[in-house]
Amino acid sequence: MTSAARPQGPAAPLPFFVYGTLRPGEANHSLFLRGRTASHEPALLPDAALYDGPGYPYAVHRAGSSVVGELITPAPGGYAELLADLDRLEEYEGPGRPGNLYDRIAREVLRPAGRPVRAWVYLASPLLARDLCASGTEITGGDWLGRRGRPGAEA
Repeated sequence: MTSAARPQGPAAPLPFFVYGTLRPGEANHSLFLRGRTASHEPALLPDAALYDGPGYPYAVHRAGSSVVGELITPAPGGYAELLADLDRLEEYEGPGRPGNLYDRIAREVLRPAGRPVRAWVYLASPLLARDLCASGTEITGGDWLGRRGRPGAEA
């Protein structure tokens, strides 16, 4: 089995791995995370690839690739509300639901120096992941902040 696993329960107190518009400096970080986190640190999601979407990225499972992001630890007392808000943002309705845009999965991510930690990660839902892998635009290097065409980014 891969490092992807379905969580035991919907409210397992895990940090979040964010890789797109929820990263510091991006629009959704200000809207959803500012003032609601205890810490954030650089992290890497192994065995995943990153694809460009309409204004935001999608991570999909793929052995041998990795996605760059941040490990976000919610502020004390705010975990349940933040989890619900992020699920709504990511259009996650629950495990295996056909309306999911993303699936929230417990995955191992790597902190600096390769230290592993379990975290919630929003991956593209299975049908969307299949389409992205077949005909999507992969973000080379797995880093949303370093993608080509980004306003202010060098080509």
